[in-house]
Amino acid sequence: MEKLKILLAKGRIYESVYELLSDVGISIHLPDRTYFPVTNQEDLAFQVVKPQIVSALLAGEKADVGFSGKDWVYENGVEDDVVEIMDFGFDPVRIVAAVPESVDYNSLLKKPVTIATEYQNLTKKYIEEKNINGTVFRTWGTSEGFVRDSEDSEAQILIDNTSTGSSLKANRLKIVDTLMTSSTRMYASKKAMEDPEKKQKIMELRMLFEAVMNARSKVMLEMNVAEDKFEALVKGTPSMKSPTVSPLFGGNGYAVKIAVQKKDVPNLLPKLKSLGATDIVEYELRKVMA
Repeated sequence: MEKLKILLAKGRIYESVYELLSDVGISIHLPDRTYFPVTNQEDLAFQVVKPQIVSALLAGEKADVGFSGKDWVYENGVEDDVVEIMDFGFDPVRIVAAVPESVDYNSLLKKPVTIATEYQNLTKKYIEEKNINGTVFRTWGTSEGFVRDSEDSEAQILIDNTSTGSSLKANRLKIVDTLMTSSTRMYASKKAMEDPEKKQKIMELRMLFEAVMNARSKVMLEMNVAEDKFEALVKGTPSMKSPTVSPLFGGNGYAVKIAVQKKDVPNLLPKLKSLGATDIVEYELRKVMA
């Protein structure tokens, strides 16, 4: 099989996916002044590009797999031309419309407005859907600075992505509408998914990613329990399926292993202790495959 060509987006997406790949066992190293990371996998080839164009390159069959925010898939208008493989939930954001805090949005829309944004196509669709008499002012980052409550402001409305809304608040802007939500996802080209060998490799990667993602939300607990308290402990402990149990040397009870949700541990440990568990050990998991 020819190498599976994978696009990595610069910035926050790169960092999140780099860590995920590392946890899977796929190492990548990006030499200075190059956009082609070196990897320990002979059947994979990576390239680093701007996050805005990942989905467009996949739709144009210039690569097989890529990691992109859903917002840029829709901004590029290629949601029907690529195949979503997996939603990682990384870097969740909302694409929102915002105006100065002192401005009444409904009153503002009664006259022509200019909208500052990086999302030209999403904004044009929004203008059409809301029947706004508006024009688009294309920005290249730091869009908040173009929207102010003043006559010389370049724009009256901002459309941008936000995770916490803190940047909007710092610039005295308020959210008045949400266009869509987005997160980092794994996409494939339709051509790659029509190739049996490439599709198999893509789905194998998905399986490995799912195993790592599952492990990140769980921990393994090991404990000992006396024989007379064993039944009550097993009945009172959650696990993915059933706990792993082995007798202790000398017949003095049992060793019990359970995989549990990490978020449940603070409440679960005191409960286990009250049920007779001793020598409780918690450790991280690397991969969990159902």
